[in-house]
Order: sequence, then C-alpha cells, then structure tokens
Amino acid sequence: MADPTGVAVEAADEPHGARKESFWALALGSVGVVFGDIGTSPLYAMREALGHARPGGSTELAVLGVVSLISWALVLIVTVKYVVFLMRADNKGEGGTLALMALAQRLLPRRSATVFYLGVVGAALFYGDGIITPAVSVLGALEGLALAPGIGHRLSAWVLPLAAVILIALFMAQSRGTARIARYFGPITAVWFLTLAGLGLWHIADAPSILRGLSPYYGVLFLTKNGLLGFAILGSVFLAVTGAEALYADMGHFGKNPIRAAWLFLVLPCLLLNYLGQGAVVLRHPSARANPFFEMVPDLVYWPVLLLATVATIVASQAVITGAFSMTQQAVQLGLFPRIDIRRTSETQAGQIFVPQVNTFLLVGVLILLVTFQTSHNLSAAYGIAVTGAMFVDTLLFYVIVRRMWRRPRWQALLAAGGFGVLDVVFISSNLLKIPQGAWLPLVLGAALVVIIWTWTRGAQILTEKSRRDSVPLAELSEILRARAPHRVPGTAIFLTSEPDMAPVALMHNLKHNKVLHQKNVVLTVNVAETPRVKDDDRVKIEPVNEDFSRVLISYGFMESPNIPKALGLCRRQGLKFDIMATSFFLGRRSVVPSAQSGMPLWQDKLFIFLMKNAANPTDFYKIPPGRVVELGTQVTV
Repeated sequence: MADPTGVAVEAADEPHGARKESFWALALGSVGVVFGDIGTSPLYAMREALGHARPGGSTELAVLGVVSLISWALVLIVTVKYVVFLMRADNKGEGGTLALMALAQRLLPRRSATVFYLGVVGAALFYGDGIITPAVSVLGALEGLALAPGIGHRLSAWVLPLAAVILIALFMAQSRGTARIARYFGPITAVWFLTLAGLGLWHIADAPSILRGLSPYYGVLFLTKNGLLGFAILGSVFLAVTGAEALYADMGHFGKNPIRAAWLFLVLPCLLLNYLGQGAVVLRHPSARANPFFEMVPDLVYWPVLLLATVATIVASQAVITGAFSMTQQAVQLGLFPRIDIRRTSETQAGQIFVPQVNTFLLVGVLILLVTFQTSHNLSAAYGIAVTGAMFVDTLLFYVIVRRMWRRPRWQALLAAGGFGVLDVVFISSNLLKIPQGAWLPLVLGAALVVIIWTWTRGAQILTEKSRRDSVPLAELSEILRARAPHRVPGTAIFLTSEPDMAPVALMHNLKHNKVLHQKNVVLTVNVAETPRVKDDDRVKIEPVNEDFSRVLISYGFMESPNIPKALGLCRRQGLKFDIMATSFFLGRRSVVPSAQSGMPLWQDKLFIFLMKNAANPTDFYKIPPGRVVELGTQVTV
C-alpha cells in the first residue's frame, strides 16, 4: 500500500524489544495507563443504570439485577474476551484495532478491502469515544462537590467551570510531555482502586444480601421483568466496561502478563467490591440511588476521596489523550491520514509523543461537550456507542486471527467470534436507543473521520496510479542516459519516491530542466511494515542498478517515527558511503487540481486537496536537513 508522500507499506517480521523493568513494576505502571478509564466508571455507571430502572418497581430487584449485570459484563467482556482471548492475538507484542488490522492483512493471502475498512471504522470510533472520556470522567468526579457535607449547595455552581479549567490545563500541558510525572500514574491509580475496594467492603457489611448480585440469575430476572426497559438499561450497564479495549490497545507498552496480573489481582476485585458496596448503600438507603458513589463516602474522608477521584480522572484522561496520539502515529504510518506534525517529548522514553493538531481537536471537542451537555448524566447518554462499535470491529478481525494465525477450523472460528459478536451486538443495540439523547455525536464524528480516511487513501491511490502511468521505468531511463549522457556534477543526489522501479518525478524534472546528473544517484523508498517495529539489521536494503543508480529501501514499523538521515547512516555497513551534508535530497511536490470528470467526486477532490495542503512538510516529517532539500513540482488532476 502506498500513500502520496512516497511511503509504501509491506509486511515484515520483528519481535518486540526486550523489557528491562521488573514484572510487578510493569503491572503497577499498567494500572495507571491501561485501567484509568474503566477505574473511573464507578463514579457514574451504577447511578445511570439505576436511574433508568422502572419507577415504583422493586428496589431490591433493581439493585441486585444491575449489580449482577455489571459484574458479569466485567467477567465476560473484559476477562474472557480481552484478557483470555484477544490479548493472545498480538502483532509482535502490540495490540489495538490498527495493529490487529495490520496483522490480519499480513495473514491473508492477499490484501482485503473488508479488513482494511474494518480497521478504519474501528480507528474512527476510537476518536469518537476519546473525545467524551475526559469530559465525562472529570465531570463525574467534580459533581461530588455538590454533595459535600454542609456546603455542597454552594459549590454546585463551580462544577462546570472547574472541569473546564482542569481540562484546559491538562491539554495545555501536553506539549511539555508527561515523562517526568508518568511514573506516578500507576501508584496514584492503585491507591484509587484500593480506595474503591475499601469503600465497598465498608458498606457490604451494611447489607450482606447484596452478595446475591454476583449470581447471573438476578441479572436475567431483572431483564425479563423489565422487558424493553431492561434492554435499554444494558446501555447504561455498559458504562462499567468502557475502557476495556485499553487492555488490548496498550499491550505493547507493558506486555500481556503484567496487564493480566493487574486486572485479575487488583482491578477486577476492587471494581466488584465497589459496585457491591454501592448496591448495599442503595439497599439500605434507596434515596442514595441518585449518586450512590458519593453517598457511600463517609464525611470524615469525603474531601480526600473527592480529591483522589479528581486526580484519578485526570490520569484516566491523560491515558486517553496519549492513546489518541499513539493511534494517530499508527494511522499516519499506515497511510490512513496525511503526514501530521508528530513531536517527541522525551529522548529516553519511547512512545512519549505530542501531536499538536490532535491535541487542539480534542481540546475544542471536549470544551464543546462541556458547554453542550453540562453534566456527566447528560454526557453518559452519548458515551458507550463508539466503544461498543470498536469492540465489535475487534471481534470481526478476531475471526481472521483464529482462522489464519491459530489455524482453527472454520466452525471454531465462527463459534469464537460469533459468541463475542452476539454479546457486542446486544450492547450496540441497547446503546442505539440512546441516539436521541446524544449517542449520535460519536457516530457523526466517527463517520466524518471515515470519510476523511476514505478520501485520503482513495486520492493517494489515484495519484500513485497516475504517477506510475506517466513515469518511465528506471531501467529504461538508465539505458537512455547511457546512450545520451547528460552533464555530470560531483556529489550525491537522493530522490524520494514510493515506486522504486520507476524513475522519480523529481529526477525527470532535474534532467529536463537542469540537464544534469549527479555522480551518485540514490532512489530512496520508505516502507512501513505491518509490524510495530523493524530491527536495525533489517532497516536498510541496498540494490545497485548500475554505475549511476542505486535503490535504497528503508523500512519502519507502524509505531516508529521515520528518521532518514539516521537510517542512511546504516548504509555504511553495506558499503554505500556518502556525506549527508554534501548530499542533495530531491523531493517531488505535486500541485493537485480537482477534476469532476475523473477520479473522485468534486467535493472529495477538494477535501483531498485541503488535506494535502495541510499535511506536514516531508522535510520535517522525515527529519531531513532543510538546507539539503530541493523541491521540484508538477501538476496532477484527481
């Protein structure tokens, strides 16, 4: 697969790098990054589910039913689907929708458009979810101010402004990086989970009968007695598992086993205890269903718990923002997005990146959500639909993994994916009922991103095809130059292209207008592998064409940032030596003109041109010294 920046995508194999941290240090680190989102769900999930229960119905059945549904959602979706099964389907140690898409493409005998668009939809839905998480989490914590002992009524007006200030400060701090404070995310979130467990244990003693809620019987009974209303309540129950996909997406940062250990031995028990405690509070005091989490906090520790909840939601929001940056980097490398300015914020820690355009997009989106919805109750109606859609995409791609990577019979692959698929469809259907209340928002946002990705990839394909039709094969050009030798100048010229077998546009223009050929000429192609990383030993491949030309192929994983000068330094090992500061880099710059008669519809042409004009400069993107770059332009219609 190629994009208009001169980047092609091919498959490669590369084991993930060894980890130096201890097992338990990785497990603790994963608590802050992986489980921040799901760890803040107790602030609002139980409240929303009980709030939709039938008025005048049995409080006991409602509480036991909701606790049962939440408990089994955590077991079936998070533990069974993700921890037991999906975490085994890794792409050289990496997880997430795009990594899963790249793995599925690599396993299939030929590239599949279905698999590609599934990955696109999953990535788009991720952004739809990511824009809501910071707003709903921080609001959910700060709404505890309105219930503060003695002065809550005076503080309720400060909830929205404080949430806006905290989130603006969080997004403004992204450009400085989080490397220095990230080490504290794990311990802070671990203390939060232990606090959740402690509060739950404290109140389970008030109504031990709540332990019956661990039985699936009460969940099924509650659904059958409430009919369509019970089905709608599942949409609120799903709020308890939002963030589950992070177990899979962040697998490459911490490894499978540390994440599994953190989930099974800390996170899951603490969440279950807290939901049981909230249920016990409501059984004892039915009026507490309005906000069961903060009603369960004793007055003596109310302010410390409120402060801890706020900090935990900030950590959860940071994890989502970092995830959006990482997803964007993968999408750019895989050719789904145009080149975007991606900055490293740490020279020592991998993955510490900052994407200004995405950061601004998220900040503006979050502030619009705060002003529009104003409470976590209103926001929770918009939350969940994008997550269920992304999880369903994971399930469909999982079928390819079971069939192709694990080499299981078709019936076993259908059984595995079908079982999880039924669960996903049930939750998707229940969340669709919330479309009038706000669930339309992430769907519209996701659809807009799908259109952008579709336009970019289709436009890139058209440009590549036209460029290939108008180009001369490099071997043929070599024979022409041998017969009619142009004027030769000393030095090395490097021509970037996505088609290594064809003469680059910049080379043709240099011969046509400047009528010169350098002493050494390198046709350079940057490939993006369908694996996360590529070893330095496999980074560069050199193929001599003749005395005048050499082909150089540089490969990067989809989680790596390209650095062409650094990669060219590896050429010395293979005998191709040149001074980078005595080398000229020739880049072809296309001036794209819309055409209603060919290619895409006119509106899509204009969108593609807009994306191209706003793409990051290839000189900066590939870390090429600006003083060594020569750009030669050509006009192309799409």
